[in-house]
Amino acid sequence: MQIAKTLDVLRTQVEKLRPGGESIALVPTMGALHEGHLTLLRRARETCDHVIASIFVNPTQFGPNEDLDAYPRQLVEDAAMLQREGCALLWAPGVEVMYPDGFVTNISVSGVSEGLCGASRPGHFDGVATVVCKLFNQVRPSHAFFGEKDFQQLAVIRAMARDLDLTMPHVHSIIGVPTVREADGLAMSSRNRYLSQEHRAAAATLPREMQEAIARIEDGQDTAPTLAALEDALLGAGFSQVDYAVLADAGSLAPLERLAGSPARLLVAARIGGTRLIDNMAVEQNR
Repeated sequence: MQIAKTLDVLRTQVEKLRPGGESIALVPTMGALHEGHLTLLRRARETCDHVIASIFVNPTQFGPNEDLDAYPRQLVEDAAMLQREGCALLWAPGVEVMYPDGFVTNISVSGVSEGLCGASRPGHFDGVATVVCKLFNQVRPSHAFFGEKDFQQLAVIRAMARDLDLTMPHVHSIIGVPTVREADGLAMSSRNRYLSQEHRAAAATLPREMQEAIARIEDGQDTAPTLAALEDALLGAGFSQVDYAVLADAGSLAPLERLAGSPARLLVAARIGGTRLIDNMAVEQNR
């Protein structure tokens, strides 16, 4: 596996990978890799001729009081994991490469970036859209793979790629991969390592209570009291705050008062022990 840290090296190595038009997958990450990331790699290898992974802790998607400095960085360990998984090239630029002196451009995606995490993390999705646009232009992949755990992020990236003509067709070349979970159901996340043993045990309440709420909604029970009960259960289990618990249209992410026949999603963000956890699950209309 080659490692590129400058644009010149990246572009040279990418061209070597596709002399005959071979397909190239991009798996963007911020490092601190776990089984969820590796699942993206494996799906990418099944789909494309070559896989390029990127590791870049993007400062523009962190707020002033968020965990940019504390975010785990382990490039040597991550590179070894990627190599074992058959990754062809690792793109690991520094901040000075991604955002050189004089950088002034910002991409903002309306609609799907508003509400949910966009409400509690202002500017977050601008940072995501901008850095992913740069990654797409730098690598020029035929496919890109993202985890569905960050469901709103995936919607923002798809809208950005569609509107800026970065992929064609965007739905098929930007591929969402189902969330990978721990044995107790907690969605895998690099931030799970922040949790104490006590908080880690309590965190498993999140997927369990979400499944209970989904069962009630699919059974026809009223959505508002069901979501209120979900929030109460999380607070009672040790979560300090629930940022949101929303039933939303799976495409537009517009909040829903009830199931309306189209695909829906239950999305939750909650804080425990100083760590903010997010999760989402599909909600289906019972026939």
